[in-house]
Amino acid sequence: METNLLDYLIEEKNMRLKGGLYHYTQIKFAYNTNRIEGSRLTEDETRYIFETNTISTKNENNNTVNIDDIIETVNHFSCFNYMLDTAKDNITESIIKEYHRQLKQGTSDSQKEWFNVGDYKTRENIVGDIETTPVSKVKGEIKKLLSDYSKKDTININDIIDFHYHFEKIHPFQDGNGRVGRLIIFKECLKNKIVPFIIQDENKQYYYRGLKEYKKINGFLIDTCLHEQDIYKEKLAYFKINCIKNKTEKNNTKKMRKNRKM
Repeated sequence: METNLLDYLIEEKNMRLKGGLYHYTQIKFAYNTNRIEGSRLTEDETRYIFETNTISTKNENNNTVNIDDIIETVNHFSCFNYMLDTAKDNITESIIKEYHRQLKQGTSDSQKEWFNVGDYKTRENIVGDIETTPVSKVKGEIKKLLSDYSKKDTININDIIDFHYHFEKIHPFQDGNGRVGRLIIFKECLKNKIVPFIIQDENKQYYYRGLKEYKKINGFLIDTCLHEQDIYKEKLAYFKINCIKNKTEKNNTKKMRKNRKM
């Protein structure tokens, strides 16, 4: 029997069930997405915060703990819940901005007037050595991205990956773009009954390469995402959750791997 994964996660959230898929996902997602962006919290510390709402003062390097790392971890837990509650809604500017507001509220960045928490950037930024969309064009580019995406009759994982690339290329916020973008991926997978995935910190170099090379070779990013999806599928199998609709979906995934741009 096929399980609606979104309903399953919401049910476990509302039950406050410990040790289930929701519990696992909250910890893995918050740890990895923040770690990619430079958080020094360990996975055990992330788990401890989620389970006890407290923090151990010892970390893997015996260093002091950055308060922003703690705040952004707690914020991600809350934002993940908001994402689940709005996952069936169409992705909009207001939802994207709310993700950013929830993720960055209370941080040292939020105390900077120019930072614009919950709204688009006010200063130009770059990713590595790559220039992003100018401040004056961000709103228009996001509207176009959302409009083009909304016109698709059906959404598959390739569409979601493509959306992610273009969102990160625009880089609409001063900071937090990667975390917002990865939440959008998870939301859109759930909305369209596609097995979601979590980009793991240990694979961030493949993820970064995929984004950087996407326009020339989209297969790098697609392969990384499909690999991460396979890992989440293994966890679904452990919990005996069947949310893969049929053999057609499995065949479509195989075809996507085979026919991606090389």
